[in-house]
Amino acid sequence: MGSRVRVWLNRTYAENVFFMDQLRSNPHGRPVEIHATHGDADSPILAAADIAALEPEGLSPAAYVEYALDQCARHGIDVFVPVLYQAAIVAHRAEFAALGTALLAPPAEAVAVFHDKVTAYEALQAQGIPVPPWWRVRTAEELLTAVEALEEAGHKACFKPAAGAGGVGFRIITRAPFSLAHLNGFPSPYMPLDLVMDAVRQAERPVDWLVMPRLEQPEVSVDCLTGPDGRVRMAVGRTKNGRRRGFTLHPSWIDPARRIAEAFELHYLTNIQFRMYGDEPVLMDVNTRPAGGLHQLALCGINAPWAAVRLALGEDPGELVPSRLAQDYTVVAGPRPLRPVSLPQQRTETPAQTLPAVPAQATAAPDAEAVPGPVTEPAAGPVTAPVAASAPAGIAPV
Repeated sequence: MGSRVRVWLNRTYAENVFFMDQLRSNPHGRPVEIHATHGDADSPILAAADIAALEPEGLSPAAYVEYALDQCARHGIDVFVPVLYQAAIVAHRAEFAALGTALLAPPAEAVAVFHDKVTAYEALQAQGIPVPPWWRVRTAEELLTAVEALEEAGHKACFKPAAGAGGVGFRIITRAPFSLAHLNGFPSPYMPLDLVMDAVRQAERPVDWLVMPRLEQPEVSVDCLTGPDGRVRMAVGRTKNGRRRGFTLHPSWIDPARRIAEAFELHYLTNIQFRMYGDEPVLMDVNTRPAGGLHQLALCGINAPWAAVRLALGEDPGELVPSRLAQDYTVVAGPRPLRPVSLPQQRTETPAQTLPAVPAQATAAPDAEAVPGPVTEPAAGPVTAPVAASAPAGIAPV
């Protein structure tokens, strides 16, 4: 069966409860002790962990690295999956290695390239990877110039932070004046150009945005697993077109993703996203961390989290090839247990508080995306009937 493996996930998104589930259900029957820390006491991440702790708030990146080193030393962490302050943490890889902790993250140089989207696009263009036209914008005048150039070419302009993840701050520019149309129904990503320009002019400091054409569907997220030797062990595309989700191994998506993973040493689990610019697939974003939807590969018979942990431990899981490309599916929400008592946020000067272990049965619940709730928190998971028995819960055919 092998010795127990201690894996720590620091402050991360709610869907990583399924990352934890897949580690526990690894095909080798290896015991895994999962540690999790978060700033929100009601995060389902804490409820799903075996050992949970609240993180101190207000730490600088350097102070957080010291906190992380202490966590690994005190708990004997074998594999650390950093999301918060990833760039600062991977710069101290040797110090973690001296404690016996492997970082499940790319080298510092790769993380630095893809932390800033402009730097990333420039580096990718140099490698011959197709990217959409883009402008870096810091003022209202630069924004207007970029929008007018895109509109003259027949495109809708959109913007997002030059550094960011998960679609935070993404908006689409419209020339329509603000009206009740913007207030009816659900909130819209469309923002009138004049309001955006006014906000930029009135801001206390310059914005740092990437302006580009709105790219079309399908969106294809290629989940990659690459070893420290630079060899890609897995590259599987997850397609998204409205509500419909699916999987692909088509070379138009997989080949450039493999090239990127190899050229930039994107070790361990990364996610490379593409969309359509006219008739051409172009790169949209590169995430140097496991994707929130990574667990959906279980529908294809792949346990990517466990394979990544094996790589981090110096083992070779071999090539991960889907045993099947599952039928199309959609993502639905379901409840996820929280801890019985909601605890207050941590103060900066207060040491991190270790929470008692959660019984194993409390972690077996449907997948879903984090939405606050008094007792349970939804999480999002794919659903498809033929493989529902062996895949994460919450998967439905379309």
